[in-house]
Amino acid sequence: MRQKKLVPIAFVLLMLLGFSVTLYAPTIAADKPQSAGKIDEQRLTGRWVRPDGGYILELKDIKKDGNLGAAYFNPRTVKVFKAEWNRKKGIINVFVELRDVNYPGSRYNLQYDLKTDMLKGTYFQAVHGETYEVEFVRAEQ
Repeated sequence: MRQKKLVPIAFVLLMLLGFSVTLYAPTIAADKPQSAGKIDEQRLTGRWVRPDGGYILELKDIKKDGNLGAAYFNPRTVKVFKAEWNRKKGIINVFVELRDVNYPGSRYNLQYDLKTDMLKGTYFQAVHGETYEVEFVRAEQ
């Protein structure tokens, strides 16, 4: 019988914890776009390495209209079908779609993190139909 009483208490505690986080979330979220909104999109320029596999994403020719040049290496060149960036709520987002042998529409959806100078997000691996959390660090010049 005790177990049945503990489950509702744990549930109530989790709800209260979630509620208290929700109360403070708008203040934190409001601060992020203001500081992130000042990020120059040219910070995307450069070679980025995925530490978990050595894949390289090179970004260049960052245009105000959202276009950008991109190259991808694993370790050989993989054809980039589409690459673009945008800014939403002060956060810089990067989208890269690959179309090549073993890359039939694989996609990166990344966000630039100013604090860590990293690109973080997801990679959709089209061959297996799976999505992974990924990070890119800036390659040393």
